[in-house]
Amino acid sequence: MDFFEKKKRDIGVSLNEVQKQAVLHTHGPLLLLASPGSGKTTTTIMRIGYLIEEKGIRPSRIKAVTFSKAAAEEMRERFARFFPGQTGQSVDFSTIHSLANKISTDYLTRKKFPHQVIAEFEKKSILKDIFQKIHDDKITEDQLEELSTYITLIKNKLVPVEDWGKVSCDISNAKQILQQYEQYKKTAPGKLLVDYDDMLTIANHALDKDPTLLGKYQQQFDYILTDESQDTSKVQHLIIEKLVLPHRNLYVVADDDQSIYGWRGADPQYLLDFQKVYPDGVILKMGQNYRSSKDIVEVANQFIKQNKYRYEKNMFTENPPHKPVVIKTLADYRDQAKYLVQALKQLEDYREAAVLFRNNSSAIIVINELDGAGIPFYIKDHNLRFFSHWVVKDILNFMRLSFNENKLSVFMEIYKRLPLYLTKEQVAALNQSFSKDSVFDILLQLPNLKDYQLGKIRETKQIFQEMRGEAPLHALRTIRYGLGYEDTLLKMSEELGFNDDHLLGILFTLELIAEPIVSIDQFAARLKHLESAMNAAKNNKGQNVVTLSTFHSSKGLEFKRVYMIDLIQGIIPSHDDVSQFDEGNPAMLEEAVRLFYVGMTRAKLHLELISYRDRFGSGVEASQFVGAVRRILSPTKQASEKRSTTVVKQKVRRHSGPIVREVSEADKGWKPTMSSLAMEIERSLQQQNQHRGKNKPHDYRKK
Repeated sequence: MDFFEKKKRDIGVSLNEVQKQAVLHTHGPLLLLASPGSGKTTTTIMRIGYLIEEKGIRPSRIKAVTFSKAAAEEMRERFARFFPGQTGQSVDFSTIHSLANKISTDYLTRKKFPHQVIAEFEKKSILKDIFQKIHDDKITEDQLEELSTYITLIKNKLVPVEDWGKVSCDISNAKQILQQYEQYKKTAPGKLLVDYDDMLTIANHALDKDPTLLGKYQQQFDYILTDESQDTSKVQHLIIEKLVLPHRNLYVVADDDQSIYGWRGADPQYLLDFQKVYPDGVILKMGQNYRSSKDIVEVANQFIKQNKYRYEKNMFTENPPHKPVVIKTLADYRDQAKYLVQALKQLEDYREAAVLFRNNSSAIIVINELDGAGIPFYIKDHNLRFFSHWVVKDILNFMRLSFNENKLSVFMEIYKRLPLYLTKEQVAALNQSFSKDSVFDILLQLPNLKDYQLGKIRETKQIFQEMRGEAPLHALRTIRYGLGYEDTLLKMSEELGFNDDHLLGILFTLELIAEPIVSIDQFAARLKHLESAMNAAKNNKGQNVVTLSTFHSSKGLEFKRVYMIDLIQGIIPSHDDVSQFDEGNPAMLEEAVRLFYVGMTRAKLHLELISYRDRFGSGVEASQFVGAVRRILSPTKQASEKRSTTVVKQKVRRHSGPIVREVSEADKGWKPTMSSLAMEIERSLQQQNQHRGKNKPHDYRKK
């Protein structure tokens, strides 16, 4: 009985012909292009078992490299299930960073360089201090994330020092900050500091410069397997290249159509150039999808073909059809969460459903609605910082000051956001002369105030007093327009490189949360409750809950039902994706296509693509990717559908008259509603804005 028949009998695993070819190819380089749901992990584990049981390779001579600890652990557990007789012998499953850490530590020890590996939070702490010294201001979490990503990209792409300034970054003086960061790590008292990115660059340098060390690691393994190689950066590829030189027994599992981490240095071009690096390399295409229905597979297969820089291949399935891909177009972006609640309520098992989105900010309104409806959820991403964001803190501080004007500490947190035009000397004088009186009254008593300052202080004081006792939604609008906070955010975005869409999106999200709440105290309590619920939800993995995830974090997962939301131009693809394409650089737009494709291929039986026509009071367009799917589904109906959509758009008005939306047979009877309180507040605010010369909210969308 041959290996495959034996495994089919013993563990019930049956491989198709391409999978068998991948298992049997045991000498020389192999690139296995594995489409979504094609059984890549099963094939890889079977290949490792074949090497051991049929080829007599010692397990310790096999190295399997993954990108994440979770993937390495999954492979280790799967191997133990498939080959229980081998559990006492060690196949080396690890991440690329773990391998690089061993090499870099070995090298630095040989060179007698005392060193210390620093965690990500320590790296960010150093960057915070450097930013503070250069800018004389605190760095925000968004800026810190941008800066950290900039550094990771430079390290992973091995960008030379002289070209650091050419790498795009929205943080001013990013190159200078990076230079000081590198200098700090080299001159820290007593030891060299090494971060996770340094592990890779030092390991690559060590293998280049130390032949003895190179030989040591080359001799450790006879076979190297790399998983998810479309997520591998230039420096990671180079490390693997060096290690396989003696035997060239390299097995690479990847899918160029799922390369979605360009921001951290991943580049599918390396896969496209595989046979340039390994001229004798074999390429196999594993295209059979075992996960999804025929409806989903055929649409996704056609969708990804709009990309030009990819291997020509076809994903297919023998699974039967189930239900066509559903496209929903709602009237307003706030309707999404309400629609999701009604759809999810029908499920007996929440574990079969996932809500996917490009940006974490999309999750907050969904969380608010799910929590209100009592639908449990799990959050895949652990870096949702909405409730600790400085904009949210600003808003709460504005509200606190409206209740108690003698809170100097609160005033000091937000005075720079107010149009008071105070000098440093005047702020210092305020601190020195502070009493229990209103901070505005104390300001009015300061000497040498200009007439325009006096006028602004009096006007601001009056607005704060008017805000006291207002409903939270009304208070939020007063802060935005009456106190000029929205204009402040737009100015900060322009000067400091913030994403204005993101910042104003936070304000609109707060408005949606505030809409049914009648007091500011209740509003603050609601935010605190949602933050607690969100933090608790991170521990709900595996329970009977709906999964919320970004497209990025959903890779590798699968669900019976998938709802992809916020599918509009400007989000996916982003404005930058499109503008870069228009300027002749298609890389970002093609990655956005791949990201959308990853989201689609998480679905087994039911896939819904959800967009809307109105967001934050302005008309928006459905994502061009939704249009592409619509053309795939109904290529002959596009002209009539386009005419119909144009007519409907003309009917849409913000908060007045009926909310208009496309209705399919599947969701007739579902109607969005708006509370009478919110409509009354809206009318009041329109009158207030007209009085203040603000007839409509600022159109902040990037052109």
